[in-house]
Amino acid sequence: MPIGEFGGAPPLVAEGTPAITTPLYWMYEMAQASLNPARAVTDATKILFQNPLNPWSHTEFGKSVAAGCELFERTTRRYGKPEWGLDTTEVNGVRTPIEIRSIWEKPFCRLLYFDRKLTRPLRSPQPRVLIVAPMSGHYATLLRGTVEAFLPTHEVYITDWSDARMVPLSEGRFDLEDYVDYVIEMLHVLGGNMHIIAVCQPSVPVVAAVSIMEAERDPYVPVSMTLMGGPIDTRRNPTAVNNLAAERGIEWFRNNVISKVPFPHPGVMRAVYPGFLQLNGFISMNLDRHMDAHKNLFSNLVKGDGDLVDKHRDFYDEYLAVMDLTAEYYLQTVDLVFVKHALPKGEMTHRGKPVDPSKITRVALMTVEGENDDISGLGQTEATHTLCSAIPNHRRVHYVQKGVGHYGVFNGSRFRSEIVPRISDFMVSAANVKSSLAAAAE
Repeated sequence: MPIGEFGGAPPLVAEGTPAITTPLYWMYEMAQASLNPARAVTDATKILFQNPLNPWSHTEFGKSVAAGCELFERTTRRYGKPEWGLDTTEVNGVRTPIEIRSIWEKPFCRLLYFDRKLTRPLRSPQPRVLIVAPMSGHYATLLRGTVEAFLPTHEVYITDWSDARMVPLSEGRFDLEDYVDYVIEMLHVLGGNMHIIAVCQPSVPVVAAVSIMEAERDPYVPVSMTLMGGPIDTRRNPTAVNNLAAERGIEWFRNNVISKVPFPHPGVMRAVYPGFLQLNGFISMNLDRHMDAHKNLFSNLVKGDGDLVDKHRDFYDEYLAVMDLTAEYYLQTVDLVFVKHALPKGEMTHRGKPVDPSKITRVALMTVEGENDDISGLGQTEATHTLCSAIPNHRRVHYVQKGVGHYGVFNGSRFRSEIVPRISDFMVSAANVKSSLAAAAE
């Protein structure tokens, strides 16, 4: 969610003083630049003490120096956008290469297609799936495991949202209404016969997009809509994240977490919610756990435990890679979704037109929640069924995954073994019913 996919907005020293926030971003950039010489020296030292020709590299002292150098470099680095790292998948028992390519692009998003280079044609077409990734601070690669789980049995597309600090101010603004427009346009580009999955934060704009398309009898409306851990109605079983927005109010967020992108980024002077503030919120909520993880990294580097070191690197390379969000999108989302609850109250509009989920009739609906979700509480996603009252009962499903939190709703072993098969079966059933209805109409 925009106020923290894994935690709340970070507390600042002074409240109600927006003049503090913008210089804070610029000072952060200067601090990053000032650390470059130290990082260069540290890298050189690490290479020296890892060189097998250096006798110190075989001692515990030498290994400790090299481990300390890596720890310094990793804790002071700015992490860039991670790679997908999905080169192959297995389709019908055959290892198949994957080409990831962009098939549609606008300033704030690319639509990526995971093109499986099949060596022989499939016996029957597989479901086509558009995964709408959260635009909430982390990159779309956070859903690497989600994509990987669907690739063997689905044609997969995903939204790859842009880092706002990399988008020039001349490209204009981007808010929640633009988000909805992007989703609709992508469904048009894909040409129908699509299933759409919204992971967490996108649940609200995806419901809005589908509602608008149904109201206009758009032929490219998706066959099915799956919402996973989404904040549809945060009045139900509110979590700490939901309470934060209600207690602070939109003006607190406007005054305390919005900043201007500094030079030399392409988006210089764009108003954003900075990724480094979001990251501070992520880490501060579980500071002890993160400190212990880095202590263990140091110990494992000295011991030479490569497997545990690689696991740490893989997790934190993703976790510490964050992006800026445009201020208008962030504030509008906090206000409409978490403060005003506009969608469940029937007060949400798009370009001046009401967003009415009761208009949805042709789209099958599945909602998925985690039993221990502390970000989107139980019942918040299920509330969609009440709003989408015109969908027939045989075309709607609600599932609660036992023993998982927010992240486990879209990643991990239980997601792969228990959630993905249910979503796949749901998509097949939704497509078959639609085919039957079309045949009957003819």
